Amino acid sequence: MAKKQDMDLQMSGAKVKLGKSDIVIRGAGYILITIYALACIIPFLLIIGTSFTNEAIIHAEGVQLIPKGFSLEAYQMVTKNGNIWKSYILTIVMTGVGTFLGLSIISMTGYALQRKDFPFRNAISFYIYFTSLFSAGLAPYYLLMTQTYHLKDSYLAVLLPLMMSPWLIILMKNFVKAIPHEITESGKIDGAGDMKIFTALILPMLKPALATIGLFLALSYWNEWYQSSLFLSTKVAIKPLQYTLYEVVNKIDALKNSVAGQFVNVVDIPQEGVKMANAVLATGPIILLYPFVQKYFISGITVGAVKG
Repeated sequence: MAKKQDMDLQMSGAKVKLGKSDIVIRGAGYILITIYALACIIPFLLIIGTSFTNEAIIHAEGVQLIPKGFSLEAYQMVTKNGNIWKSYILTIVMTGVGTFLGLSIISMTGYALQRKDFPFRNAISFYIYFTSLFSAGLAPYYLLMTQTYHLKDSYLAVLLPLMMSPWLIILMKNFVKAIPHEITESGKIDGAGDMKIFTALILPMLKPALATIGLFLALSYWNEWYQSSLFLSTKVAIKPLQYTLYEVVNKIDALKNSVAGQFVNVVDIPQEGVKMANAVLATGPIILLYPFVQKYFISGITVGAVKG
């Protein structure tokens, strides 16, 4: 009876008086969450502060939360030839296209593998899972992409491998488990085809799953550099953002260690500042994406944890 009254109070919007133990537990929870949030955000603030700090101060005093000797030299060096903005555009396009196509394929695959009337669904599911356990290795993979598919120096060599993965398909399949099969049957009774059932009935119910898997795909495309290092040579003028920033750091390290670098003061080369500026340029835009999908992402992770 008391529980029912508490629920009625909550439903009516009235404030429920908390006991001392509830206040202590909530207070401790807020304190722990605040400490954890600060532990997460302070390193990023240190990176931002250091990226605007003069290189000599970085060498003398280390990283800075508040910039000392304010300097834009690190950012000027990173953006010197203008290729960084072209890499930004390329990465944004690849992230958008790859995420959209990947979500389309993964959602349709996960839904089909969960259909009770889909033949060989268990065998296909096992085949997909089996590919996540074994790999042929780097050499066969490189030969496959360059000799068989002829994707050397092609952006498709970066776009296609990240478009889907066995783990994401299995994750989507677990999400679809939460949708009753009767919804599909009702669509069939109304005369709808498979694609109509999927787009009109199933897809709107998969918003948390689409946000969760879409964020994983977007992060994988945005942070991609390994495929670029394998398949994009110097013949490709514009490379994805992460690999472009990686090349900038390597060029500065090479200059520092070269014969020409012996005639330049090491402090005059903003090596540490460039690394921090690269981190800001690489992570800043993708961080802005998270607030828009946070609601669906959290609910999607919860559904996956319960139903998986």
